[in-house]
Amino acid sequence: MIKGDIVIEDLSKEYRLGNIGYGTLREDLQSWWARFNNNPDPNSIIGVNNYNNSDRILALNKINIEIKSGERVGLIGNNGAGKTTLLKILSRIASPTNGSARIRGNIAGLIAVGTGFHPELTGRENIYLNGCILGLTKNQITKRLKEIIDFSGVQKFIDTPVKRYSTGMTIRLGFSVAAHLEPDILLVDEVLSVGDAEFRKKALGKMKNASQYYNRTVLFVSHNLTAVKTLCERVIVLDKGEITYDGDTEEGIKRYLSNQSL
Repeated sequence: MIKGDIVIEDLSKEYRLGNIGYGTLREDLQSWWARFNNNPDPNSIIGVNNYNNSDRILALNKINIEIKSGERVGLIGNNGAGKTTLLKILSRIASPTNGSARIRGNIAGLIAVGTGFHPELTGRENIYLNGCILGLTKNQITKRLKEIIDFSGVQKFIDTPVKRYSTGMTIRLGFSVAAHLEPDILLVDEVLSVGDAEFRKKALGKMKNASQYYNRTVLFVSHNLTAVKTLCERVIVLDKGEITYDGDTEEGIKRYLSNQSL
């Protein structure tokens, strides 16, 4: 693997609806003992017994994906298809139930409004905080500071606590920070749709340039198929936690739309 590569193998993510744990001490102990002995969870729908599974769902089911450094990949599908779950696992916000996701390089993600921001800190302070998380020095962040602020368009409010920002302002600054601190992999969820048309155009152009000229990997989740077509050279279609298509962008969008009309 080189920097920017992503390799996902047999990855599954299971959720139990409404509860933490399995609801009974007996089942929790069974599951703990199975994990301790590196055996399949007997209470899991992924496990060997598959019993009593009406209150469990597979957000992702045996996903296999390989993304090379510098690729721009769109991830599309209906709500609940597993797109955001996959990004959360890649961002280390969540862990898989089974399988693995191997990543080479550092990651910057914009998966939810205000991701990585501390509401009590100012916009400027949050830029430095995010830069430190990505492993940059203070001098490296300072060199990029003006460019980040100018791109975001929130110059007037940069020394105001982020908790006072509108949703659109938070997204603008969040994307600008993620895109300008030079991550090897950039993960962007549907949150860009909150921004205005002018900023979306700037953001798409920035991601495309980062991929073409600096070999950054981009994984882009959106229901805006025009934006996906503009940015991405490859599309992965998810449906109920499974991959139904992986390949050319226009063909993937065509297949996705044809399934919607059935």
